[in-house]
Order: sequence, then C-alpha cells, then structure tokens
Amino acid sequence: MGEGIAAAIKNGVKRSDFFVTSKLWNTFHEAKYVRKACEKTLSDLGLEYLDLYLIHFPIAQKYVDFDAVYPPGWSHPDFPEGPTQYSNATIQETWAEMEKLVEAGLVKNIGVCNFSVSLLGQLVRFAKIQPAVMQFERHPYLSQPRLVAWLQTQGIAMTAFSSFGAAGYYELGFEEEAFVDLWEQKAVTDAAAAHGKSPFQVLLRWSVQSGIAVIPKSGKTSRLDANLDIFDFELTAAEMAAIDSLNCGKRFNDPGVACCIPHFPIYD
Repeated sequence: MGEGIAAAIKNGVKRSDFFVTSKLWNTFHEAKYVRKACEKTLSDLGLEYLDLYLIHFPIAQKYVDFDAVYPPGWSHPDFPEGPTQYSNATIQETWAEMEKLVEAGLVKNIGVCNFSVSLLGQLVRFAKIQPAVMQFERHPYLSQPRLVAWLQTQGIAMTAFSSFGAAGYYELGFEEEAFVDLWEQKAVTDAAAAHGKSPFQVLLRWSVQSGIAVIPKSGKTSRLDANLDIFDFELTAAEMAAIDSLNCGKRFNDPGVACCIPHFPIYD
C-alpha cells in the first residue's frame, strides 16, 4: 500500500484527494503501545497522518513486538499452540491514547469496529473526542436495525463490511454452514432485474440507501467500476423491505466462534 500511495503521489495525486483508514490491532491496546503502532503504520504507508484510525476489536491481547511477528494475529509467538494471551488494558485506557493521536496530528478522526451498543454507550460517556465512525458487519442476513438506529441517534457514521455475506468466510474456513449466497436470493435478483443492475450492486445500494458506507473489496478493475456504479438508481420501499426481510441474525465474523482459542464472545 505504501508503494502504491507513493507512486500515486509521484504521478500527481494530492494527499487530500484520498482517504486512508487503518486499524489498531488487539496487541497494541496498552497505553504505551498505541502511538507506537500508529507510527509503524504511518511509516509503512509513507504518510504523515491517517484520515481515520479504528480500534479493530474490543479485545485486548498481550503485546507482540514488531520484530517477533508483524502483523500479529490471534496467537502469541511465545505460545503458538496455546490459548490467546490477553492484556488488562481497558477500552478507556486505549481510547485516551487514540485521542492523543488526534491531538498530535497523527490522525484526523478516530473510531471503533465490532463494538456492542452497551460498550460503545460507555465509551461515548467518557470520551473527550467522540467516535467518528463505527465499522461493523452488515448485510441482509445481519441487518442489525437496532444498532443502526442507535448509531444514528448518536451521530456516529457507519461503515458496513462483508456486504456480500459469507463468501469470504467460506474461503477462510471460518464458516462451514451452507447459506444461500445473498446474490442468489429472489429479493435481490428481482431488484437487480428491475433496475438493470447486478445483484452485487443491489446489495451495495441497499446499505448506501440506508445511510451506511460500504467497503467492498476487489482486485479487478471492472468490478471496482461496477461497485462505484450504484448512484444512478434507487430501490423502492417494497424492494428495500423485501431485502430487509432476509435478516436472520447470522453473523459470520465472530471471535466467539472463530479465531480465538479460547473463543472471545464479544457479542453475547
């Protein structure tokens, strides 16, 4: 990413023309490591500041030095086959250091990912700088209407990940249950046919039309172009309701089920 950014700037793209988001991983939650982790990211990217910096999970793990494993994951290098090693760092401690990054000019905005309403409700009460963004899993199988409604009352911007559902989690081995792919659901395909769009464009439009930003990933230029081409149509109220009705509370990114050993059920 750093090489790509440097090439773009060399070719005349201004820093103000692009928006860079990164995340604080679980192993850097302790106060003395938050800035260190941010500065490492800035060095990797060749940037002086980030536009947005997010706490990746409300899970504090034991610190892992850059020279040991980078980027670190869920296991600790000293206990590669053992249980996940946790830290006693609190969200309040971590957030205070995130605020210092803003004050130092290293980041423009700060936010969180994968927080529950109860935990985020506590954060907004002690925060000097309110979270600008909450990033969370959202797709028609997990529309989370109550979470969305609460975030709207707080004026916190929303970013949805996994907008297309389970496909990526099948590839990672996190999900074995055979769900019907969202782009094959009748509510989605009917809307796609009605508007002359692909089912994937309909899924993205469903979130954007609800006031939620999306971050679909692709390495193919044609798909990147298609993902951007969702602003020349609008789903009807009936189409939105039909897609809403697919909600079954199915979460695919859950450290209470996958990733951690022992599992860390942050949503229970």
